[in-house]
Amino acid sequence: MSRIGRKPVAIPSGVKIENKNGLIEVVGPKGKLSKHLPPGIKTTVDSSREIRIERESNEKEFRALHGLVRSLLSSMVLGVTEGFSKSLDIVGVGYRAELLGKNAIKFSLGYSNPIEFSLPQGVVATVEERGTRVVIQGIDKEVVGEISAKIRNLRPPDSYKGKGIRYTGETLKLKPGKAGAKK
Repeated sequence: MSRIGRKPVAIPSGVKIENKNGLIEVVGPKGKLSKHLPPGIKTTVDSSREIRIERESNEKEFRALHGLVRSLLSSMVLGVTEGFSKSLDIVGVGYRAELLGKNAIKFSLGYSNPIEFSLPQGVVATVEERGTRVVIQGIDKEVVGEISAKIRNLRPPDSYKGKGIRYTGETLKLKPGKAGAKK
């Protein structure tokens, strides 16, 4: 039995969960999320406000999905109650970001033209510290992570000087330049 799949997901007060023919909907104070359950995986809600995930058989494909579905449901419940955020730092002389309305960010990253990045619905961005930090927030963990990765790929950190966009707290191992090479 999957160790992660065995654990029940606690449902906080103010969160409603509905299972409609394999489509599970989680509604909370921050919004609504829905996901299709794979065939062979079932959910049951206990009287103690917990969701339990069960699988139909012990075949390999169902065992593989058991823990995954539990993690996805846990992330959905956490997203509609607290939300998720990722922070990105912009490092480099003249590198900065600024908001263009609510759903777009303009990046100046050392290219000849600035880059305009549009945000999908349900994702909010804030620019802090004079344009050198961007915080992405939303209720869907997958979308927040994907948008953060796309922004980071606009200018990945340089391995020699460290310039570019990186996650806050990310450590880079910088390579020595020509002066660092010894015979």
